[in-house]
Amino acid sequence: MARFGQVLTAMVTPFAADGGLDLDGAQTLARWLVDNGNDALVVAGTTGESATLSHGEQGELIAAVVDAVDVAVIAGAGSNDTRAAVDLTERATAAGATGILQVTPYYNRPSQAGLESHFRAAAAATDLPVMLYDIPARTGRKIATATMLKLAHDVDNIVALKDAGGDPAETARFVAEAPSGFDVYSGDDRLTLPLLAVGAIGVVGVATHWAAVEMGQMIEAFRGGDVRSAIERNQALLASFEFEGSDLAPNPIPTKALLKVLGLPGGDCRSPMGPEPDDLADRARQVLAGLGRAV
Repeated sequence: MARFGQVLTAMVTPFAADGGLDLDGAQTLARWLVDNGNDALVVAGTTGESATLSHGEQGELIAAVVDAVDVAVIAGAGSNDTRAAVDLTERATAAGATGILQVTPYYNRPSQAGLESHFRAAAAATDLPVMLYDIPARTGRKIATATMLKLAHDVDNIVALKDAGGDPAETARFVAEAPSGFDVYSGDDRLTLPLLAVGAIGVVGVATHWAAVEMGQMIEAFRGGDVRSAIERNQALLASFEFEGSDLAPNPIPTKALLKVLGLPGGDCRSPMGPEPDDLADRARQVLAGLGRAV
């Protein structure tokens, strides 16, 4: 069994009208997500707008969510500065997180040797399990499969991967050579079914804010050998996958628009994400209607 479960949501960070952190809202949303099909939560990741949070805010947010739910809370603690990643990891550990999410250092495009050193330093700053996060579209640097395999085999508490690398064939090679019990999660909702086919065990999703139950059903169907049903359930989620992010409304703007439609905390994104397009709430209602939800 996967240590964190199969369906995880990369939770948005709710903000108040003045742009401040809405900790009460974060707790309300976290409880709702757990009550609606999520096995665990990822807090202060990309979808949680970690790039706009201070280190102090990240610690407060993690502690609030940990206090609100009884499932695993994986805390985003990544940075393009190794010293900052170590500090954030220590803060997340002190705040009571269950695990740590470490994204590839972004913008400065380090070498593979630099990436390995960075991840080793961050993992050494905690005794919690660490999930690597490979998302080259955002970071500008792919973690090479050889680098990930070396870390997986050498560092005892690096135990999982959130894979948004966009290359299922390479994921298959990683799964084949990774240690027994190493967990690979899809980090791209649209590629969850293909990644399950090569050995992933679940998803760290965005559409799972509103479709965790449906995503869980798709995963269970596939794992139970009912591939036809898994394909059909995946097809029913395609509109959700398309909605969750675009050039006009990047992630997490659409999710926050949909949460407003549901009457849940979220608020607006912090700058520089930009304003919510005028038609986004109507599109959110269409997505929910397509899943049979009355709004």
